[in-house]
Amino acid sequence: MSEANAGKALTVSIEGSSYARIPIRTRVVMPGDDLDAFVREYAEEIVLPGDLLFVTEKIVAITQGRSYLVEEIKPRRLALFLSKYVTRTPYGIGLGMPETMEMALRECGTIRILFAAAVSAVTKAFGRKGDFYRIAGDKARAIDGPTGGTIPPYNKAVVLGPERPREVAAHLKSLLGDVPEVAVVDINDLGGNILGSTLDKAGEKRLVAILKDNPLGQGHESTPLGVVRAVAA
Repeated sequence: MSEANAGKALTVSIEGSSYARIPIRTRVVMPGDDLDAFVREYAEEIVLPGDLLFVTEKIVAITQGRSYLVEEIKPRRLALFLSKYVTRTPYGIGLGMPETMEMALRECGTIRILFAAAVSAVTKAFGRKGDFYRIAGDKARAIDGPTGGTIPPYNKAVVLGPERPREVAAHLKSLLGDVPEVAVVDINDLGGNILGSTLDKAGEKRLVAILKDNPLGQGHESTPLGVVRAVAA
């Protein structure tokens, strides 16, 4: 069994059951790479019956051609304005730069982003957080901007969320002979979301709990794939 990433536990206990979260180290995924070939190369010999393969949304999006160099994005004035009011965290820039906000406007629509921003401005004044992304939706939440800890060349790129993540998960499950369940995940050190999977709702909720501490890491770990495996307590 592989080792955990630095600072992360290999196993966790959820609802009385123990699970190993096995990170799979890979090369850097590049635009033009074939996701099927990539997953076969790194995961096919690792997954066992009963496993769950989780795939980061970023590599799915990159292989779908949804990464853009910052220098290629020309933010409109509205993006410049709105990005000033986004709270930045140590775990990612989110929509706190004009280029990522511009891509959110393109992905989600100007009206939706403006509505999300207006509601968020009001509810923040009453101490409530998270309404912006609840209204803007998963497409806005999944946009990744460049940070100092991002692996090149994505330290100078904006990566959108993947298209049709549920279909991608079903396809990868079939590709691997229906051996594992599969989930496309958006996980960081602040929490996570399951963008698409072959699980039911209860399974997705359990997976979020299993991956809550982001076992794939947030920096240069180069582990965009992982396996969840039930183990004896």
